[in-house]
Amino acid sequence: MTISADRKAKILVVDDDDSIRTLIYRFLNQTYQVQFAADGQTALEIFEDFNPVLVILDWNLPDTTGYKLCQEMQKRTNVLVAILSSRTAQEDRIKIMKAGADDFMCKPFCLEELAVRVEVLLRRARSVTPPNLVFGQLAIDLLSREVRLKEQILTLTALEFEILCFLATHSGKACSRQQLIEKVWGWKSNYGAEERVVDVHIGQIRRKMAKVDAAVPNFIQTVSGIRLHFRSDRSQGQGSW
Repeated sequence: MTISADRKAKILVVDDDDSIRTLIYRFLNQTYQVQFAADGQTALEIFEDFNPVLVILDWNLPDTTGYKLCQEMQKRTNVLVAILSSRTAQEDRIKIMKAGADDFMCKPFCLEELAVRVEVLLRRARSVTPPNLVFGQLAIDLLSREVRLKEQILTLTALEFEILCFLATHSGKACSRQQLIEKVWGWKSNYGAEERVVDVHIGQIRRKMAKVDAAVPNFIQTVSGIRLHFRSDRSQGQGSW
């Protein structure tokens, strides 16, 4: 999903607190196209028609949780999701990461910080540029954010795409889980449990590839049980579209 320079990015704000929802809406609507919802069901209805590039999502909603809603939205598109939560415990932060969120902010927050975080997230969608990447049977279209394996589309979440894209663009270089968290999530990691969340998302990517063909090369490999390495498979032919 990319953002054209000649139109405003679409942002959906989901929060059951009327004062917070209205505050965010009025602030962001000066720069972006913004719609809002107070519950999960309404959010999904708006989501289908509005097709936002970013969803700012409260973790606690009256009819569902941010965890479930984040996963449901990312099944449908590669939308970016930023979670709002008053919870600051380490286990809550880990759960947010497992949900597939691209960022999170603790309540209360300042609008200036919100603006910066939104811009950083939207920059991900703007900055992808050709050439696209081809690694044998695996093709990554950086412009449309589409991934194909043996000509079949892999349905990846926005976060899974970012992880795969980072590893692929650093093909041949091993990186630690901590480095991946810092580059993809934008967080400083100093806690082992956070780094284990990386394995959850890597496992999801591998399983989606295996569904296409279990015999395809294992593109993401673990080196000495510590670092991750993207196998470029140059012998199969690597190039760009």
